[in-house]
Amino acid sequence: MLNTLLCLATLAPAHDTTVDTARNNVDLEEAKVVEFKLNKRNLAPSSVSVLGRHFLRDQEVGNIKELTAVLPNFYMPDYGSKQNSPIYIRGIGAKAKGPTVAFNVDGVPHFENSSFDLDLAEVGSVEVFRGPQGTLFGRNAIGGTINVHSLSPIAYQGTRLKLGAGTQADRSVQLAHYARLSPNFGFSLSGGYHHNGGCFHNVALDRKADALDEGFGRLALVWKPAAGWTLRLNSFLDHTDQGGYPYAAYDPASGRTAEVNYNRPSTYRRTISSSGFGARYENETLSFNSQTAFQYVDDRQTIDQDFTPADLYYVINTLGQKMLSQELTLKSNHAGRYQWVVGAFGMRQWVDNTVETQYIVQDRALPAHYEIPTTALALYHQSSFNLWRGLSLTAGLRFDYEHARDDYSLVTYRLSALGLRKPVSTFDSRLRFHQLTPKFAFQYITRNRNLYYVSVTRGYKAGGFNQTFRTDDERTYAPEFNWNYELGSKLRLLDGRLLADLAVFYIDWRRQQVSHTVPGKGNILLNAGHSDSKGVELALTARPIPTLVLHANYGYTYARFIDYKKSAAQDFSHHLLPLVPRHTLALNAAYSLLFDDGLLKRLTLSAGLTGVGKIYWAEDNAVAQPFYALLNAKVSADFGHLSWEVWGKNLTDTHYNVYAFKAPTHFAQLGRPLSLGTSLILHL
Repeated sequence: MLNTLLCLATLAPAHDTTVDTARNNVDLEEAKVVEFKLNKRNLAPSSVSVLGRHFLRDQEVGNIKELTAVLPNFYMPDYGSKQNSPIYIRGIGAKAKGPTVAFNVDGVPHFENSSFDLDLAEVGSVEVFRGPQGTLFGRNAIGGTINVHSLSPIAYQGTRLKLGAGTQADRSVQLAHYARLSPNFGFSLSGGYHHNGGCFHNVALDRKADALDEGFGRLALVWKPAAGWTLRLNSFLDHTDQGGYPYAAYDPASGRTAEVNYNRPSTYRRTISSSGFGARYENETLSFNSQTAFQYVDDRQTIDQDFTPADLYYVINTLGQKMLSQELTLKSNHAGRYQWVVGAFGMRQWVDNTVETQYIVQDRALPAHYEIPTTALALYHQSSFNLWRGLSLTAGLRFDYEHARDDYSLVTYRLSALGLRKPVSTFDSRLRFHQLTPKFAFQYITRNRNLYYVSVTRGYKAGGFNQTFRTDDERTYAPEFNWNYELGSKLRLLDGRLLADLAVFYIDWRRQQVSHTVPGKGNILLNAGHSDSKGVELALTARPIPTLVLHANYGYTYARFIDYKKSAAQDFSHHLLPLVPRHTLALNAAYSLLFDDGLLKRLTLSAGLTGVGKIYWAEDNAVAQPFYALLNAKVSADFGHLSWEVWGKNLTDTHYNVYAFKAPTHFAQLGRPLSLGTSLILHL
């Protein structure tokens, strides 16, 4: 299924809407960047949703987490801090230690999920591929792929200043400038700062637990030195200083979550620096793309891990990551019957991680240090052939090889005597993995441009080293893989004014990597024997009149353990997977009023309703969050060079939990309450 949200400027006049083999294309007033690995005729079907900047602006989507339920079977809970950024697509996800969704920003891959929660300001489009995408995107795409594309200064020019304010002492400023110095050269500079005073008060410390300060800067240079060539340099810097982990005592019987009440500050500081250089060449026959990327992540987490006023456990987690990658992709660029993509990928990653657990009452600390260099290499190919009229076949294959090393040391010291450290244990381990990930698909397009397809794809995620373990057999965890079987259609009805997408899927998941939280230790990954996920996705997009756009999305997922014996005393076979909503629902609308005379040029009214649930929080299925719904709305007034926006989120002030766990008693984090805000935007 290709659920393409139209992402229209609600003012744009009605255009002639055509459908190609992969998506519905609407002539936007902006240039939309799409994934390079898609062929010109897009004979290979994929379940992908594309959201443009107008949709993100109208629905006041500020980060990837706010896409929860906006897309069918997409869930990214906002709990803890930005370090906790798991993504679940069709029930496939991981709470900790390695993403199951490939995440790329302007071609730069992000391999640490702590780098997923980024500001979406000045973003041109977001693509979300659902289901395993391992053939083209590799080891971390067992659940799907997210591609974020920023605006190009060749296609878009101007200066934008945005000032915002809201409840919870929310303040923000953003400035962006796009300039085209010649027909073949342009640059852009943008930056912003955001402060939020926090929603949850820590009684023990008498201050907000989740205050936030963050800032970012972006630079892009685009040059077309010769016919067919485009060179692009992107550089991005982001810094976050965040209070976090507003976990509080929770009573499952009454459903009541108490106030946050722990005695040591829990914080998260993160700095991300990403740079990418892309060189692309296109002619009538071929397209070539080279993407070189470097990323540096430095973060530090402190957490009162007993979450009580008592001084029991305190954890300090520092992580430094450096990643250098190179990808080369060559594909056909013609409209012929045979389409192909071939590529190679290489990556070298260095991770330097220290996890220190402090046992306050025992006057003892155990810092564990890990140095984990990882090398990954891959080759991939995908071919699509139009067999007869609208019937096409796609087949692809990828080979991945990975080598990782863990240089581990554990020492102990007395908290009252910081200088004396005694070795406890050391080891130097190595892991090697290799895997083939194939893809097969049939697609049929009728004369009236309706699309039907069936596909079988394989996903793969490498194994690795646990940062925390209790026994030697918990030092490592094995790879996981799945098969996704999918049947879908994309229909164009009422002369293109109504687009309907429907897909059903079944995912057979082997050796699932399950995160197990141990009090005073942290998260340990174990492998379940066998799991599966099945469900349906339905999306409707309608434009009954030129200035009204309606979207409706619904996803159903039933994901369970088939065989998971955690221990001799714990058998979770046939239990439902934690952190997987059974239902996701979204209703979005944007309507514009146009004015020929006066200061006011346009008035846009937008509203969105999202629903999520039921969600089980742990493998025992003892505690769950029932289905809940959130209502958001926004009014935008355009006066030409000046715009004024007023928005509200969770307007019904719905109370719900975004996360819950037992360690050893129950704790939970409430979702964000009602928030209101306003913005002034100057366009030059």
